[in-house]
Amino acid sequence: MQISETSSILVTGGTGSFGKKFVASVLKRFPKIKRLVIYSRDELKQYEMAQEFSPQKYQGLRYFIGDVRDYPRLKRAFEGIDIVVHAAALKQVPAAEYNPTECIRTNVLGAENVIQASLDTRVKCVVALSTDKAAAPINLYGATKLCSDKLFIAANNIKGQRDIKFSVVRYGNVMGSRGSVIPFFLKKRHEGVLPITDPRMTRFNITLEDGVNLVLKAIEKTWGGEIFVPRIPSYCITDVAEAIGSDCKHPIVGIRPGEKIHEEMITTSDSYTTVDCGDYFAILPVGGKYSIDKYCEETGAKPVEKGMSYHSGENEHFLSVEELRILIKEHVDPNFMVESPTFNLQYNGKQEACTR
Repeated sequence: MQISETSSILVTGGTGSFGKKFVASVLKRFPKIKRLVIYSRDELKQYEMAQEFSPQKYQGLRYFIGDVRDYPRLKRAFEGIDIVVHAAALKQVPAAEYNPTECIRTNVLGAENVIQASLDTRVKCVVALSTDKAAAPINLYGATKLCSDKLFIAANNIKGQRDIKFSVVRYGNVMGSRGSVIPFFLKKRHEGVLPITDPRMTRFNITLEDGVNLVLKAIEKTWGGEIFVPRIPSYCITDVAEAIGSDCKHPIVGIRPGEKIHEEMITTSDSYTTVDCGDYFAILPVGGKYSIDKYCEETGAKPVEKGMSYHSGENEHFLSVEELRILIKEHVDPNFMVESPTFNLQYNGKQEACTR
């Protein structure tokens, strides 16, 4: 589905890191868009966001107070909407372990509310944001997002004659997002100590801009039922610490409950229905209304090797310390001091960098 100035779009969790970047990107491309609704439950964040993105400047912009747990409010907000981007979630792993029921209510029951409200109001396209923690999850947050993914994919089976497509975008750690390791290290470096959970730890890395672009691509390309997974680099936690505070102490404090040493976005079990689309992969629905062969024939995709997995610790692209510094300055903190004026910006480094 193509986005244009006649589109009506709603973003749940619209005042979060992704939501703000998505809104900025859409308004930059379509400043006279018919309708762009920011749906979230925090009125202060909406007020602050409205100082930058004002409904007076952008006539189609609207701010709706609401919670994805509240089905009647969702249904009211979805009236007249063509495209829903579902970004609302409780995503802090320790908080989810301590407050499991609250996490389930938002991430699972909230997802079901989004699906039902979309079906009941004739929305045409729904893209839900997921996480690498949903692949072979070991923590409650990942388990709730896997459940959410399954709900959105299965929603394509119950749409009847409605003209609507549900799909999912799954990616790794967003550079600079609230609660993530890079802002934490930037704050802690003034204390001279950057705690390392485990020196072997790796993570996928994606910028907010690339995350938004993948969602926009999913809206345009989806057949319904795909899980879109981008090709993105990994980083070693020790290299992040070196990039931000090379002169800091790096004590090893141990992994937190529910953490993995490495993350996965495509498991070996997923590989049997996964296709390579060039700059991203698509995990296709099992028993869907179209075959892998047909999907590949019409999109130019190719089936991946059976048994493959997409794993942050075995990625072909690792960010070096120098590349991390450049990315931090460009995407997280413009005041971040880069130590060297010139860097090779090609991805380099291998897993061995994490075992120093």
